[in-house]
Amino acid sequence: MPLPSVYPFKSGKSVRKNLFFIAGPCVIESERLCLDIAETLAKIALDLGLVIIFKASYDKANRTSRSSFRGPGRKSGLAVLTKVKRETGLPILTDIHTPADASEAAGVADVLQIPAFLCRQTDLLVAAAKTGRFVNVKKGQFMAPADMEYALDKAGPRAWVTERGTFFGYHRLVVDFAGIPVLRNLGRPVVFDATHSVQAPGGGKGRSSGNRDLALPLARAAVCMGVDGLFFEVHPHPDKALCDGDNTIALNEFGKNVPRLVDLFERTREWN
Repeated sequence: MPLPSVYPFKSGKSVRKNLFFIAGPCVIESERLCLDIAETLAKIALDLGLVIIFKASYDKANRTSRSSFRGPGRKSGLAVLTKVKRETGLPILTDIHTPADASEAAGVADVLQIPAFLCRQTDLLVAAAKTGRFVNVKKGQFMAPADMEYALDKAGPRAWVTERGTFFGYHRLVVDFAGIPVLRNLGRPVVFDATHSVQAPGGGKGRSSGNRDLALPLARAAVCMGVDGLFFEVHPHPDKALCDGDNTIALNEFGKNVPRLVDLFERTREWN
């Protein structure tokens, strides 16, 4: 049985046929870990007939401390993602941080992700658009939803937007669900990043902390507000993750909740 079609929208416009997912570890810790996670995700995708895009970063350039684990780097990391794609058939998403990253990452990734802190960087957005790949633009924690129109314009017609919380004082994010209809009115697919939205940026003595117990309740609320996709960082053992462990959910917990989230999506879509 082939994997489902990669993208649940055409020409940049959402058709909201099925809820889709972006999932994977925050950062590439090892080839084996990525393959293990991706194999589980591919099975879920096949069993349920869903689109799941595997995500992992080869370099996390915005870690709180210079001593934090950043990943294996571009060359080694893209080699791992190539193997994941070849062995599981899953589409791939990875972050880029500079315009120079774009073309090489696009040789492997189906989706280039623009980190939230960089969502206004014109040269980066334009370089991503020029690759012809899909572009996932994370909404900056400092950005008004309506202002993402300009970032998406820079990122081209194959870009979508991901909500990931808004700064609310120090070490605190909140989710303004009233912003999701505003994002949808921009005419692009809207994703909700459930795990980064429960992060406490810089709140862990040289690292970010968070509360993973809130990720699934917020994801359910986002589905009710009309998002097209959900983003989760997942790991077999979140407490041992080398990056974002506090806000990462367990891989088995993700698998258990995917059917519930899809069911909720189908039910709420009937109300609209």
